[in-house]
Amino acid sequence: MIREGVLPPVDQAPLKKKTAVSSSWILMDHNGHTTLLDVDKYVIMRRVQIHARDLRILDPMLSYPSTILGREKVIVLNLEHIKAIITAEEVLLRDPLDDNVIPIVEQLQRRLVPDNPISKGQGEEDDHPGVRNDFDTGEENEFPFEFRALEVALEAICSFLDARTRELETDTYPALDELTTKISSRNLDRVRKLKSAMTRLTNRVQKVRDELEQLLDDDDDMADLYLSRKLAVASSPVSDSVVPNWFHNSPTIGSKISRTTSRASAATIQEENDVEELEMLLEAYFMQIDGTLNKLTTLREYIDDTEDYINIQLDNYRNQLIQLELFLSSGTVCLSVYSLVAAIFGMNIPYTWKTEHGYVFKWVVIITGIVCASLFSIITFYARHKGLVGS
Repeated sequence: MIREGVLPPVDQAPLKKKTAVSSSWILMDHNGHTTLLDVDKYVIMRRVQIHARDLRILDPMLSYPSTILGREKVIVLNLEHIKAIITAEEVLLRDPLDDNVIPIVEQLQRRLVPDNPISKGQGEEDDHPGVRNDFDTGEENEFPFEFRALEVALEAICSFLDARTRELETDTYPALDELTTKISSRNLDRVRKLKSAMTRLTNRVQKVRDELEQLLDDDDDMADLYLSRKLAVASSPVSDSVVPNWFHNSPTIGSKISRTTSRASAATIQEENDVEELEMLLEAYFMQIDGTLNKLTTLREYIDDTEDYINIQLDNYRNQLIQLELFLSSGTVCLSVYSLVAAIFGMNIPYTWKTEHGYVFKWVVIITGIVCASLFSIITFYARHKGLVGS
């Protein structure tokens, strides 16, 4: 079933009921007209003439990384929740009623309408040089339709990931500061969850960045995205087969046709090798997504520094416990010496100095105390020398 018309307002209740419809598409042409489609994948394949393996990339039930593929007549776009098929004249966007996709639909409706549609056909008035004029006019007066749609998608995904990064920063930095102030199970569990969310977000941002970087490194892949140029070249009337035979019998006309054909061919080759326009577009969003990745890298370094600080604090607490245990052990050894002396004097064995030598008890107590203090000092000095306790 096909329903034509402009997309209804976002806040209507019936729209949210169709959010989970996997076969829902919205079609937008170069004039900004929209059509809602409820069709299967075979209808889409026949309409845009792509293979099933390319359409499978847009299946939300399958896990595919972020991808920008240039085919003969379409651009297959899979960027997180943005799953679209872009041609030279229209855009097919999957799940247009999803909460994350609705803003993109509104952006496409607002920005896909050409600013100056009158200048679109200025180059068609000439003969053979008109091919070159078509390219010059299209590049100077109007950004290609597929690039405007691609720009909306890139801007949306970069803004979406950057917003998620800012939200994560807002939650993470206070949590880390609270953890350094008070180490508790609650704060540790909170930081663990934030770190897991940061790792997942970093992977998502890294996939988009890698796809843009791979596209920028290959001029052939960028040239495949020039759908309007390929369409214009395919429909170009400049060909030897369309020149009448009697033209070749006239030296003057034949030479003019040859020069015109060579100039048009040279212009076509030059245009096919020129990807500067797309390269500047991709570089702008590559820098933006790279900045988002740098924010996440800085956040990860801050988390690692906080973990190191927590480990240092835990090591300090552990050293204090070891020091306390050492002092208690030393005191136990000293008390053991007193117990040994008391046990010796408590034996029921006759000694000659037990009678009429009461001053011996005083000297025994003093000497035992000196021995215990010396033993405690020796143990403490050894522990400090080995770094077991603080100075």
